[in-house]
Amino acid sequence: MRKEDKIVVLDNLKGYIAQYPHFYLTDIEGLDAEKTTALRRECNKNGIKLVVVKNTLMRTALAASETDYAELYGCLKGNTAVMFTEAANAPAKLIKDFTKDTKGEGKPILKAAYAQEGFYIGREQLDALVSIKSKEELIGEVIGLLESPIKNVLSSLQSAGQTIHGVLKTLEER
Repeated sequence: MRKEDKIVVLDNLKGYIAQYPHFYLTDIEGLDAEKTTALRRECNKNGIKLVVVKNTLMRTALAASETDYAELYGCLKGNTAVMFTEAANAPAKLIKDFTKDTKGEGKPILKAAYAQEGFYIGREQLDALVSIKSKEELIGEVIGLLESPIKNVLSSLQSAGQTIHGVLKTLEER
C-alpha cells in the first residue's frame, strides 16, 4: 500500500472513531462471498459501518485518539474487521444472530469491543454486550418506573372515591 493511500485510510479510521461512540473488533476471515455480502447487508440495515482494516493502521488511529485504547492493542492480530455503531448492542445482536446456526462458533468472531466507555475483550463477552441497553430502552424503563407510582395513587383515589360514594348511597337509602 502506498503511503498516500495509508494516509487516506488512517484519516478515515480516525473519523470513524471520532464519529461513532462504540466499535467492535471482529474476525470475518474465511467467510465466503455470499456470507460476507449477507453480513454487510445486515450491517447496513442496522446502522453499522463495517470496515476491514490493517491492524497497524487501526492501532495508529486508536493511538491518535483522545481516549486510551491500549487494552485493545493485544486484540489487533490476524484478520480484523471493525464494526462502528451508534447503538452499543447492535453489533453484538447481529453477531449472535449471524452465528446462531453454528452455536456461536462461526464467523464473525468477536475479538474485542469498546462500548459504553468500557472494554470487552474476548468471544465470551458477547452475551454481556447483547444485554447492554440502548439509550432509548433506558429512557423507556425510567418513564415506566416513574409512571407506576402515579398510576397506583390514581387507582387508589378512584377506588376510595367509589367506596365513599357507596357508603353515602347506603346511608341515603336508610
